Amino acid sequence: MAISAALVKELRERTGAGMMECKKALVETDGDLEAAIESMRKSGQAKADKRAGRVAAEGTVAMYIDEGSRRGVMVEVNSETDFVAKEDGFRAFAADVAKRVFDEAPGDMEALLNLPMEAGGAKTIEEQRKELIARIGENLTVRRFERMEAQGGTLGTYLHHGGRIGVLVAFSKGENDEVAKDIAMHIAANRPLCVSGDQIPQETKDKEKEIFEAQAAASGKPAQIIEKMVIGRMNKFINEVTLLGQPFVKDPDISVEKYLAKTEAVVAGFARFEVGEGIEKKTENFADEVMAQISA
Repeated sequence: MAISAALVKELRERTGAGMMECKKALVETDGDLEAAIESMRKSGQAKADKRAGRVAAEGTVAMYIDEGSRRGVMVEVNSETDFVAKEDGFRAFAADVAKRVFDEAPGDMEALLNLPMEAGGAKTIEEQRKELIARIGENLTVRRFERMEAQGGTLGTYLHHGGRIGVLVAFSKGENDEVAKDIAMHIAANRPLCVSGDQIPQETKDKEKEIFEAQAAASGKPAQIIEKMVIGRMNKFINEVTLLGQPFVKDPDISVEKYLAKTEAVVAGFARFEVGEGIEKKTENFADEVMAQISA
């Protein structure tokens, strides 16, 4: 049967696939739009599976915050290239995932992926992800999420560089919009490990102390001097990796702790996501990559 341009257009709009793929699917299903969509979803599933092993270290951080800035969600969704990370459909998907996490509070990533993409809908987030892979042609992953609630105060939020870095900060008292933004921006820039020294894992402290002891011992100084050297270096390390100990990014002459003291603000906790952090990116020889595509 003849396939009208209007039918091809409608299928393209509903699937995001190319014109020739849509026309072929309609021909194969004798113009049955719903059957064509089902067929393309099945082929999209196969394409998604083939791309699943490819490294996705680009992407975006998306947030959803309630109107009172009391509760918030942050998610990281990854793509293979920065080009796709800027694509409207990809960014809309990330924003929708953040909203669904906010609404449903899944306990883990498996539960998140099995959530309906829309409340009451049949299609899951995982199914939507695979359809997006089929349309865009890259591996896409929902990597992690964080839910946070202010403990008596509000949430500070910050998205840097188009979603490359995201920060949520929970205050328990004393904050205002300026303080909340300042602290969130500081965390984005300086990557503190935790709020204060007592939150540093003991294993991390022990490891650093062992290194400092070995370095101090190599100096050949007396034992009592070595002990003081180790104490001094440990104190410096704690200040470098804790939010309260770091020099405040907007006024390096004072610490964050002193800046907060001016307004009596108290930080209860924070989360910082940076796109692709900790993911080992695969590097390939460009000529070899081209030859591999030609061979395929």
